[in-house]
Amino acid sequence: MTVRVGLLGCGVVGTEVARLLLTQGDELAARVGAPLELTGIAVRRPDRRRDPAIPAHLLTTDAEALVADVDVVVEVVGGIEPVRSLLLRAMASGASVVTANKALLAEDGPTLYEAAAEHGVDLYFEAAVAGAIPIVRPVRESLAGDRVERVLGIVNGTTNYVLDQMHSTGAGFDDAVEQAQALGYAEADPTADVEGFDAAAKAAILASLAFHTRVPLERVHREGITGVTAADVAAARASDTVVKLLAICERTTDPDGVSVRVHPTMIPRDHPLASVRGAFNAVFVEAAAAGPLMFYGQGAGGTPTAGAVLGDLVSAARHRVHGGLGPRESRYADLPTRPMGEVLTRYHVRLDVEDRPGVLEQVARVFAEHEVSIETLRQTVAGEQDDQATRRATLTIVTHTARDAALGATVDALAKLDVVDAVASVLRVMSD
Repeated sequence: MTVRVGLLGCGVVGTEVARLLLTQGDELAARVGAPLELTGIAVRRPDRRRDPAIPAHLLTTDAEALVADVDVVVEVVGGIEPVRSLLLRAMASGASVVTANKALLAEDGPTLYEAAAEHGVDLYFEAAVAGAIPIVRPVRESLAGDRVERVLGIVNGTTNYVLDQMHSTGAGFDDAVEQAQALGYAEADPTADVEGFDAAAKAAILASLAFHTRVPLERVHREGITGVTAADVAAARASDTVVKLLAICERTTDPDGVSVRVHPTMIPRDHPLASVRGAFNAVFVEAAAAGPLMFYGQGAGGTPTAGAVLGDLVSAARHRVHGGLGPRESRYADLPTRPMGEVLTRYHVRLDVEDRPGVLEQVARVFAEHEVSIETLRQTVAGEQDDQATRRATLTIVTHTARDAALGATVDALAKLDVVDAVASVLRVMSD
C-alpha cells in the first residue's frame, strides 16, 4: 500500500516538510514499510513565489477536499480556525493528524483528542512544544511509568535570545528585540513571544501531558519579559543568577493540584537551564524515579521543526501500514489547577528609599505583617549626595519561600510607605 499525505500550509516549516518528503522518499519508505505519497499542499495563494523544490501541481486552495481523501494530514498553518474544522473533518474521514499547532492544542486540545479516539486515528504533535527537541514523546511515553513532579522549560527562543543579549552584551530590551528581528528570531510584531503567550500555550500542553490532567490555557499564569530592565539583569549578575523566561509546571501538595505559570525567573548560574544561550530551548524534567532529565536543542526554525514533524509522520504512517495506534490522551488524575496566589515562590525586590534612620524598620515591619520572611537584605547608597538633601538608597531584598499572594500583598504595601520612592523591580527567584 501507499500512505497518502496531505499537507496544510507551505510556509517556512511546510516548505521544508514537503522538500524532505519529496527528496527522502526512499529512506522514509524504508522506515515506514510503505511509500509515502504527498498528494497535495493546501495554500491560500497558489500563485505566490515559492521554493523551486515545491511542484506547482501539488498546490491547491481546496483544503477540505484534500483532508477528506488522504491517510495522514500534516498541519503547519497555525491558528484556530479554519484549522480546527479541517482537522476534525480529516479525522472524521479516517485520517490521522500530525500538527505543530500549539495554540490550537492549548486552547482546544480535548476536542481533537476526543475526535481522534472516536474515529480510531492518531494525533501526534511533537513539533508543537519545542521544535526539534523530543519532549512530548518522552513525557507521555517514556515517563508513563514514572511520576513527574516538575517541568521547567525555556520554550521560546525569541525571549531567550533577548535576555541572553541583555546579559552578555549589556543591550537594552528594545535593542535586543531589534537584533532578534534582524536575525529572524522574532516576528515584526513580537508580542506573542515577549508577552509570554507562546510559552504559555506550550506550558499548558506540557502540564497536561506530565500530570495526566487537562490544563486549560486560561489557567496558565502568564507574564512576559517587557518589564525586565538592564538594572534587573545587573542585579541578577550581582547575585550570581541569570534571568530567563521560564514555563514552570509542577505538582503541588497541601492542597493537591498542579501549578502552571510563565514568568521571568532568576535562576542560579549553576543550574543547567542557566547555560542555555541564544535562541536555543531546553526543558528540565524532574521525575520521582528517573530523577532530573534535560532536553536541549533548537526550538524553532524550518529544518529542525520539520524534522520533528516527519518523526510524527513516520509513526502515524507505520500504524496505517502495520496496524495499531499511538498513545491516547491520559487525564485520569484530573487534578485541579491551583491559582497563582497559592503558589510557593520567592521574590527578589529592589526598593528606592530614603536613606535615614527608621527606614529599614518600617520595611521589615511590612514583611512581618504579611508573614513573609527575609532571607537577605542589602543596602546601596546612591552615589555622591549632598548632606543637606534627603539621601537616597536602594534596598535589595530576597525573601524566603512564601505564598505568591502574600508576597504580592507585601510589595503592594511597601509601595505605599512614605519612605519608599518606588518599587524599582520585582522578580521571582527559582525555588528548590
